[in-house]
Amino acid sequence: MLDDSDRRLLRHLQADPGQPVTQLSEAAGLPLATTYKRLERLQAQGILKGQRATIHWPALGYAVEVSLRITLDKTEPRAFDEFLAAARAVPEVTEIQTFLGRVDVRLAVIARTMSHYQDIYRDRILTLPHIADIEALMQVATIKNQQTLPL
Repeated sequence: MLDDSDRRLLRHLQADPGQPVTQLSEAAGLPLATTYKRLERLQAQGILKGQRATIHWPALGYAVEVSLRITLDKTEPRAFDEFLAAARAVPEVTEIQTFLGRVDVRLAVIARTMSHYQDIYRDRILTLPHIADIEALMQVATIKNQQTLPL
């Protein structure tokens, strides 16, 4: 699976995904050619899925984040598929998760203000198909948002 060199590379990559490969190889204590080969292998194995930008929504004026826990009316066979397709089309929905249990789906929704959120909720969320129950949780603070693994 992973050896110590792979783990070192991944630790340094998690800490600073935007660093140049030359800096990454130096930090991991590996030759540049070896670093390239290992990164290619980790991508080929599906361990590295790519790099992405993490956007700090409040810096762009999105000060409100709400988590919606939704239970669907599952009497319709296509309820999940139709709901998910419609939810994907809402631009302010930044994350969709499905669950087994009492709650079927969780949506993360961002808005600029509470008034903006109310418009999104009324005009876009409540019009989504097959909603049987919905619970809104207003985010007050993010205490931990760790996207890294202890390697």
